[in-house]
Amino acid sequence: MTGAIALGGVFFIGTLWYCLVEGWSWEDAAYMTVITLATVGYSETHPLGSRGRLFTIALILLGVVNIGYIVNRFTEAIIQGYFQEGIRLQQQRRLMESLSEHYIICGFSRTGRQISKEFRAEDAPFVVIDADMESVQRAQAEGYTAYQGDATLDDTLLKVGIERAICIVAALPSDAENLYIVLSAKTLNTGIRVIARASTEEALQKLRRGGADEVISPYITGGKRMAAAALRPQVLDFVDGILTGADRQLYMEEFLLDPAFCPFVGQSLQKARLRSQSGALVLAIRRLDGTLIGGPTGDTVLMSGDRLIGMGTAEQLRSLNQILGPIGSQQLRRPKNS
Repeated sequence: MTGAIALGGVFFIGTLWYCLVEGWSWEDAAYMTVITLATVGYSETHPLGSRGRLFTIALILLGVVNIGYIVNRFTEAIIQGYFQEGIRLQQQRRLMESLSEHYIICGFSRTGRQISKEFRAEDAPFVVIDADMESVQRAQAEGYTAYQGDATLDDTLLKVGIERAICIVAALPSDAENLYIVLSAKTLNTGIRVIARASTEEALQKLRRGGADEVISPYITGGKRMAAAALRPQVLDFVDGILTGADRQLYMEEFLLDPAFCPFVGQSLQKARLRSQSGALVLAIRRLDGTLIGGPTGDTVLMSGDRLIGMGTAEQLRSLNQILGPIGSQQLRRPKNS
């Protein structure tokens, strides 16, 4: 911009000189100024005296300097933009390749933004995918790792490490697109856990048949929560305080019992003494066949493949995680406020 303004000023000065000092017409003055600045080598429009030729020499030098400055800035902008884009893409590729045991959020709409906030509060590693560049820039501005691309394509999912991820959340507004994501994710990583958003009852059933491990309908879930808030407000507040938020004191976590690492498989809860050793409370046990045991007693036997659902402070849950085996349960996320 500065170079263009300066070049325009030189053109204006040259035109005025030839017009007012040399006495030429405006057309001849403008033409002479242009061919002088362009250094095309045409002959003089009208004969010039010594004074006019000295001014023309100065005009040529000014033109060369200004045009050279403009070309230099333009070339620098192109080269810097090219290399900066290359560096940015390289950094993004390295970041995606470094992701492991992470979560993938497809869509950064209102649902995706809320999921991102909860994942950040849990200090869980995750990446956001969205086809809209503005949404990606908004996610990056909030400090999230984001990738621009179509989440329904296998290539996009592979670039964000779908084969190394532990869970993917399909939170796009379109039920059809979420179904594509479910099918692609299960094909690329058969062991990944898939959570999908559904807008209708019909879509909810299709997503489950498509392989989604959990299907959430914002309307159904919202209605249930509103009813619970009306009927059991204190219970809802207590559960919300445990499940979400960064300022909570009690947490809930699940632990997988692996017989290769957990020394308590085959023992009863009373004999294992998990509560007395860690201080955490075992609320429920999900058997390998899907059976849920709520409020297990001391006689309940721990079995291979069980998932224990525990509640306690961050320190109590970390202690329980170590007691059950350093590898026998999923890695416990460290809350930021502890």
